[in-house]
Amino acid sequence: MFKTNEYFDGKVKSIAFQTETLPATIGVMRAGEYEFGTSQREYMTVTSGVLTVKLPDADDWVTFKQGETFIVEANLSFKVKAEVESSYLCLYE
Repeated sequence: MFKTNEYFDGKVKSIAFQTETLPATIGVMRAGEYEFGTSQREYMTVTSGVLTVKLPDADDWVTFKQGETFIVEANLSFKVKAEVESSYLCLYE
């Protein structure tokens, strides 16, 4: 069964599912700036659009384009800027 999630007044939405190996979400973001917290290690891959990310303990923002992945360890927070509507796949470990 799929579980749907909605954050930031509906500006970020995702659907949770189980891959062959790990739990995952596939989601979309409207243009904007967001801060997320993790409870597990997350592998986040941009599937369309562009996400600019400020990883925990980083001084600089890094831009990730379609097909690129970043990793955030468990129990941390990170910031994301979406200049255009974008989508992502997130795997949880």
